[in-house]
Amino acid sequence: ILGAADVLAAEDTRSLRKLMDIHGVPLGDRPLVSYHDHNAGRARPRIMAALEAGKSVVYASEAGTPMVSDPGYDLARAAVAGGHGLISAPGPSAAVTALTLSGLPADRFFFAGFLPQGGSKRKSALGAFAAVPGTLIFYESPKRVAAMLRDAVEVLGGARPATMCRELTKKFEEVRRGTLAELAEEMAGRTLKGEIVVLVGQGDLEKISEVDLDRALSEALEG
Repeated sequence: ILGAADVLAAEDTRSLRKLMDIHGVPLGDRPLVSYHDHNAGRARPRIMAALEAGKSVVYASEAGTPMVSDPGYDLARAAVAGGHGLISAPGPSAAVTALTLSGLPADRFFFAGFLPQGGSKRKSALGAFAAVPGTLIFYESPKRVAAMLRDAVEVLGGARPATMCRELTKKFEEVRRGTLAELAEEMAGRTLKGEIVVLVGQGDLEKISEVDLDRALSEALEG
């Protein structure tokens, strides 16, 4: 795919160049376009123009599966709206990898992505997920994970089973399991680096009415 594309785009062009070097794929004189959250408005028209001209474009995410908590989502949406076909060559998904390692039920799960950064907004978002009937999956920054876990204990309850996964598939991979309260206490005293996934088991659904459940799911999907 990388060798056949007319135009290459990437969230981080340095990472894509390294990947191509490892696999012996020459760039040649093909355009290599940087496409990320901070320049998407400027870069997207250039990529769309290439598609309109009948050229093939490959977009590579920085890590994990493209379009999942990834700036490529808007690019894919624009391509679909323009009538262009999409082909997926997914990489590892941190969310699914973490789920398989968590020890939590994997038959039903809800991927929530990144929570809002502010404490009150984060608590409100967590509240919207409280009644979801399945394992919750969050992405979080190492700088905010302690605060996120602390808020999760307050909003969801400290007794819920939880797992924190860090640097999955990398040299310093780490998986910590326990209750939300136990993980919150442990992470409060640590300085972490790397990508983090936090998974939280579902609450006691016997205490949740059908109306509460419908409202929670609607709020979670709209948020």
